Formats: sequence, C-alpha cells, structure tokens
Amino acid sequence: MIDRPRGFAIAILLLGAAMPLAAQQAPALAPTPAAAATSAADASEARARALAIVAEMTLDEKLLLVHGLFPPKTKADPHGELIQSAGHVPPIPRLGIPIVRESDASLGVANQIEQRKGDTATALPSGLATAATFDPEIARAGGAMIGAEARAKRFNVLLAGGVNLTRDPWNGRNFEYLGEDPLLAGRMAGAAIAGVQSNRIVSTVKHFALNAQETGRMVLDARIDEAALRESDLLAFEIAIETGRPGSVMCAYNKVNGDWACENPHLLTDVLRKDWGYEGWVMSDWGGVHSTVKAANAGLDQQSGQELDHAMYFGAPLAQAVASGKVPMARLDDMVARILTGLIANGVLDALMPEAAQPIDYDAHADVAQRDAEAGIVLLRNEGGVLPLAATAKRIVLIGGHADVGVLSGGGSSQVRSVGGAPVEIPLTEGAAASFARVTWHASSPLKAIRAMAPEAEVTYVDGTDPVAAAKAAAGADVAIVFATQWTTEAEDADSLSLPHDQDALIAAVAKANRDTVVVLETGGPVLMPWLDKVPAVIEAWYPGQRGGEAIANILFGAVNPSGHLPITFPAAASQAPRPMPVGRDVLAGAAEAAANADAGSAVSPVSFKVDYIEGSDVGYRWYEKTRRTPAFPFGYGLSYSDFAYRNLKVTGGATLTVSVDVTNTGAKAGADVPQLYVGHGDTPMRLAGFRRVTLGPGETQRVVFVAEPRVVADYDVALPGWRIAGGAYRVAVSHDAADRSLSAIATLTPRIMRP
Repeated sequence: MIDRPRGFAIAILLLGAAMPLAAQQAPALAPTPAAAATSAADASEARARALAIVAEMTLDEKLLLVHGLFPPKTKADPHGELIQSAGHVPPIPRLGIPIVRESDASLGVANQIEQRKGDTATALPSGLATAATFDPEIARAGGAMIGAEARAKRFNVLLAGGVNLTRDPWNGRNFEYLGEDPLLAGRMAGAAIAGVQSNRIVSTVKHFALNAQETGRMVLDARIDEAALRESDLLAFEIAIETGRPGSVMCAYNKVNGDWACENPHLLTDVLRKDWGYEGWVMSDWGGVHSTVKAANAGLDQQSGQELDHAMYFGAPLAQAVASGKVPMARLDDMVARILTGLIANGVLDALMPEAAQPIDYDAHADVAQRDAEAGIVLLRNEGGVLPLAATAKRIVLIGGHADVGVLSGGGSSQVRSVGGAPVEIPLTEGAAASFARVTWHASSPLKAIRAMAPEAEVTYVDGTDPVAAAKAAAGADVAIVFATQWTTEAEDADSLSLPHDQDALIAAVAKANRDTVVVLETGGPVLMPWLDKVPAVIEAWYPGQRGGEAIANILFGAVNPSGHLPITFPAAASQAPRPMPVGRDVLAGAAEAAANADAGSAVSPVSFKVDYIEGSDVGYRWYEKTRRTPAFPFGYGLSYSDFAYRNLKVTGGATLTVSVDVTNTGAKAGADVPQLYVGHGDTPMRLAGFRRVTLGPGETQRVVFVAEPRVVADYDVALPGWRIAGGAYRVAVSHDAADRSLSAIATLTPRIMRP
C-alpha cells in the first residue's frame, strides 16, 4: 500500500475535474449525441475571453495559475482569504482573476480530519446509493445542494464527479462512485456535475482514467486494449462530460498502458481534446505529477497539491522549459487559457464570492439527502412478506452496527463531517489511510427513528459483540433487526468480501433464535451472505448519509416503498469476479520488506506492477453473462412492496433503435420502478442501453419509450477510428435486472458509423 506523508493528512483531497464541452470536430462520420449548440457557443465565447486575458498576462502571472497549493496554516490572513481545504490558487486582482478555493465534495463539502474546526456540512449517501436510484434528477439535486453549501462556505471549485467504473467488488473507493455500467455512471455523474455548477462554481470529473483499485494506485500500470477502454471507462467519462460539461478533468494516479495518466498524451490530447473537443482544463490528482516537459506537452494544465509531488514541476522548471523551447509558449498559453475557460464558463470570474461564510438551510438540505437515501436503498430479499414491519409488532430488538446512535460513512477524501456531529469516530493506527481517514458514523440514529415509527412498541438495542447475548435478546422479540457494517476507505482495498468482525456468525445466531430476522447492510459495496437462505429479509442501505437512520426506518415500516436497484453486481463468491483479490499486494509487500532491510541511505528502486483488465469492456454484469456465472444478485436488481409488469413491447429498428413498453403497477401500493433496456449483437453480452425511473399508483400503467444510446449499441472500431453499428439483427430485452430476459425481441438495424 502507498502511505501518505503524515504531515499531509489533507493530502487525500484528490478528486476529479472537467469542463464545458466545446463544439466537437466531426470527421466524415455521423455525430454522436453532444451538448446543445448554445453550450458550444458559450464555451467558444468563454475561450475567446480567456485568450484575451492571457494576452495581457506576464510570464509570472501565467505560472501562478498552473500550480496549486495547500492553503498555508498562517495567522497572517487578516481578510480570511485562506481556508484550510484541498487547495488554492492565488488571485490576480488586476485581471479580475479571483482566488481559487478547492474542496473535496463527492458526497458533501468535505472536512475529513476537521482541519476547519467546527465546520460541518450535509452528507449525501454514498455514490452507490445515489446510483441505485437510477434517477439523474436525484443526482442533480444532490449536486446542487453540495454546490450551494460550497459557495456559502466560499469555495469555487469542487473536486466532485467521480465516475470510475467498478471493476472489482473489493475496491476501497467503490462507495464513492456510481457503479459498473458506463451509461448509468455517465448519466448520473453528468447530472450531479450540472447540479454543482448551477451554483456558478466548477465541478471536476475524475479520475481520468482507469483508477480502478486502491492497492498500489500510485504505481500500478492499468493495461487494457483501446476498443475495450473506449467502450467502458472512457464512455462513462464521455457521457458525463457531455451531460454535465464540467469545468475541469482530474487525471488519475496510475499509469494507463505504460504512461502516467497525468502525462498520457493519448488520454489527455488524442481522446479528451481532439476526439471529444474538450476545452476546459486538466488538473492533476494530488501527488500525481511526475515530470515537467512530458506532462505539459501531453496535456496536463495544472499541478495540484504540489507539496505532495516530488518537485514543483510547474513552477521554475516549467519556466525553464518554456525558455528553452522544450515546452512551447503557445502550450503554456493554452494551459492558462483552459483554466480560465473553465472558470469563465461556469461564472467564477463574474460571480463574486461572499466576504464571509453565508447561512445554510441545513434542514432543507438534509431533506435532499434523505430523499436520495430512501430512493437508493435496495430491498434484496423479502420472503413471506416480513417487510414492511407491521404496526402490531410490540417487541423489536436492534442488534449491532452502532444503530443506537448513527449510521456508518466511508473514509477518505469524500468524508463529510456532517451536521449533528460524529457519535462514533475511531482513529486509525495503521494502514495507508491512517493519516487522513477515521471510521465515522453520522448522527442519525436508526433506534431513535424506529421508536418514532412504532411509539407503542418496546424497541431495544444490543451492541452485537456477544452473539449469545444477541440471540437471547432476539428470541424474546417479535422482530430482530441486525445492522451489519463494512467500512471501506480511499487508499485501501477491502481485505475480504466477508463482513468483518465475525458479523456473519452474529447474523446466523440471531436468525436461528428468531425466524423474523431482518438484516440491514451498511456497506461500501457487495458483501458475501453465507446466511442468506436463513434470513427472510435483507436491505442494502449502503452508507446512507445525513438522514440515514430516518430513511432506513421509513423503508422498514413502509412509509416509503423501496425502489432502489443495484448499480453493481453482488457475487455469490469472491472467485466469481475477474480478480478475487487486489493485484499487486505481494509486490508491494516485497518492496516494503526490501526497504526495511536496506542500508541507511541506500536507494531502493521504485516498485511498479501491471494490472491486466482481462474482462476488457465486459465489466460487471457483462462479465457474469460472458462467463455464465450466476451472482447472488445481478446488476439492476431490486424488490418493492409492489409488483410491476411489463407488457406490449414494441421495437423499431433502422438507423435508431427505439423501444417502448407498458409498465403497470400490479400491486396495492404506490411505488417506483426502473425498467431497463438491454441490447446485444451476436454472441456479445447484452449491454444497458437505456433506463427510466417511473412512479405509479396501484393499477396505473405508463408507456415508457427508450431510444437506445447508440455508442452502447455500437462497437468501437480502432481502424476507423470511431464507433461502428453493424447492420443486422440485435437482441433486445426490457428487463427488471441484467439477468432478466422474459420480455425480449429482435430488432434489425442499418449499418452506421460515428466519430470517436
């Protein structure tokens, strides 16, 4: 594992960025979906204004903008300009360029180890919870809320917009991201970015690209072929940039096919600038820069958190490189113009920041977080109709998970110090995350919320540390609810997909003592469930955020009908995944041992290793279909207290695949459903090509129309280069989840090619 310097606990404030999509240069190929023409015109106007400012700048002023610092801890700040956070870039007042203040913000305005004493913010549920809503409007509302709080706290760049696909179920940052499918992740990330930027501040999109595991993230070389990368991780970024038009893109720590992501000319210039027409700026992840000349010429525009790099590459060394011609002055001008374009296009140069922190309606913002959590909680199992809990239950026991005081949150740069405080906060004493992460609960008590839902019942809590005592308490209750937790964090991958601290044994003991046992999972991703057939009801609550306790209670008692659907496959065994454990642990352990045994002052060669992504573009549910493996729960899966039927499928082919279907709520309770469109060609696994969240009353029917995303239907052809839809027959299914093929048809499509 790569440890972070203890003096730079904030160092983790690494996240992503991106900018408004410019007019895309179209070769003699049909265009892919792009931003509206007015958006391209706005970006062009911002670029022209940026170039006019660059023409007035001195060399020193240009260099000032292309590297960012951690705000120094100093008392010599009479105007309160410096805020302890992820970073800042000094202002240039004579040109109207304001100070740039950056904050981590994937799940809320972060303040991980309370570098800003007493500053709290609203905590959204984890990214996987938001993705489980399958609702871009919910993602946008969350982004808008975070952006509003950031602006009130005087930040104008948020390191949000995480869109890295889940390739491995044990990845420590899975909880921050939006699942395994490029269409779902791209649309949800784009919506969240647009919400953030509606506050006239910049959001990034991150981490570009293939930052898929935390083990060795600073040194690993991610290997994948071009077509597979375009059809998976890059497609998620492309869709997010089109829909959200982020002001900045943040490049990743790792290498991609041999080059560091932050000095990778193929990613930063060929793909991002030339193919996608992106006009914003590329900032590095904190500690992700390795050179001056190569990085600048490859397309990196800004060195972030320079204290974490081996050198200040974009300071004096960049000035020398420009003077010698190794980096053309035109390239430096472009770097600065791209930074200014991102700021101008999102109103940062024109929307003056408040001189002091502004009041925030935290109650209203908590409502946003609660709605997100309620829509993203997934009902995985409900045998015998155990849920919703009957109002007649008189004795309810809650077991484990600190459910008496709060709900768990994930660790790392996305950690939010939420309103209400942290009832449980456990410092780490070892590991790569120890300098900047703590195991933390948000102050939203499920016990308190359940007591409010069942005021006539006797609701008690036992901590679950003693399975025998827990089983005894469960035996005397009408219902036993076990809160099982798995804490994950940035900088470390999960050691196992099993629940830690013998919680599997606890659940088994409780289930044996009480047949009406409900398990509530608060996890960073999939976990194994050896007790599944012994437990009648299971819900996946993820890390449910600021109002997680209330959201869980509402789901349990039916005040809210569950409607979340899995954005990630839950394997039945670790061996089902492409990689059963993190790659490179043995390499890093050997390097650590060599360093420990080295003579004082002697050099130890830097360690690196390759991660071969053998699944290619068949990420997640596609891998399971390709290898004919049956997971515990497939992508897209989710139960409800209602039932939904799909009927009257109609498919129209030709140049565009259009599919329509009647969705009917056949149950007795109003609820929401997510019909999903899957498309396949030949023997390739089927791919999610459309989805729609619909809310229906009992007996109500709605006609849902899908227009399939053409890049999902297509394959990437490196010989064009571009996207190719082969003519002929395509398999089409409207499904409840990725394994459902009960309503299917064949569509005939005409050949089509699209630019990259």
